[in-house]
Amino acid sequence: MEAYSDFASVYDTFMDETPYDVWGDFVAGLIEKYGVSKPYAEGEKPGANGDGIEAEDSGAEDAAEENTEEALNEERNLIVELGCGTGSFTEILAKKGYDIIGTDISSDMLNIARNKAMEQGLNIMYLEQDMRELDLYCTAGTIVSVCDSVNYVLEDEELIETFKLVNNFLFPKGVFIFDFNTLHKYRDVIGDATIAENREDCSFIWENYYHEEEHVNEYDLTIFVKLSKDEEIFRKFTETHYQRGYTLEEMKGFVAAAGLEFVIAIDADNHKEPDEESERIYIVAREQGK
Repeated sequence: MEAYSDFASVYDTFMDETPYDVWGDFVAGLIEKYGVSKPYAEGEKPGANGDGIEAEDSGAEDAAEENTEEALNEERNLIVELGCGTGSFTEILAKKGYDIIGTDISSDMLNIARNKAMEQGLNIMYLEQDMRELDLYCTAGTIVSVCDSVNYVLEDEELIETFKLVNNFLFPKGVFIFDFNTLHKYRDVIGDATIAENREDCSFIWENYYHEEEHVNEYDLTIFVKLSKDEEIFRKFTETHYQRGYTLEEMKGFVAAAGLEFVIAIDADNHKEPDEESERIYIVAREQGK
C-alpha cells in the first residue's frame, strides 16, 4: 500500500471539485437507515453527562450503571474513517455532529488534516495507521472508508484480514460503509488513459497502466509545484501508486469471509442497484459476532 507523500501538499488543490458534502449527506443517510450511531447535539460532548458523578453511599450502584451506559453510548456513536487522507470527508461528518476518528497511512496527509481541523476548531483525533493493521482503543458503532481507499489493498487475504479487523472493532450490530472502484472502471474506463490538469501554481500528469492479469491499475503521477509566487520556478516530483479493481461478487465474498453480514450494495453515481457499468460502488455490511 502506497502512502501519499509529496502529493499530499497539493492533494486538496486537485480535489477541490470532489463533492464531499454530497458524499457526507449520503453516508449520513446510510448510517441513519442501517446503523447504530447517532450525531451529538450542538455543544454536546461525549462523556459530558457522566462528568462529576461520584459513586457514594446508596447511589453508588446507580452511578456505576450510568457510567457504564454512557461509555457504551460513546462507543456506539463513535465513527472511525479508514484512509481519511487530508480529512476533508472526516470534517463533513464531524460538522454533522458525529464523534469521529480519522486514520491514514500517510503522515504527510495527516499533518494537513490536523492543521485543517485546528483552524476550524474541530475536535478530531487522527491516527497514523495502515488499515491492514487497524488497532483501536475501543469499538466503534460505524467504520467508513470512501474515495476508493480499499482499492489500495491488492491481495485477497489482506483485504479479508482488514475486514476481519473492522468486524472485530465494530460495536455489536454496528456497520461498515465503504466504497470501491470496480474492475470495469480500471479495465474499461481509465486503464491506459492519461489525465492532465494545469492550475496557476501547480499541475499534474496522471498516467494509467492497467495490468490485466493482476487486475491492478498502476498510475504514475508527475507533479509540478510553483516554488514562489514571484518567480516562474517549479519543482517536479513523481509518485507511483497501485490500485486493484474488484467486482461486486468478489467484495461480497470478502465481506462474508470476514464474518460480516452483507446488507446492501449501491451504485455511487446513481444510487441504484449496481450493474456491469457501475464504476464505483458503496457497500454496507453489519457486525454479526466476533
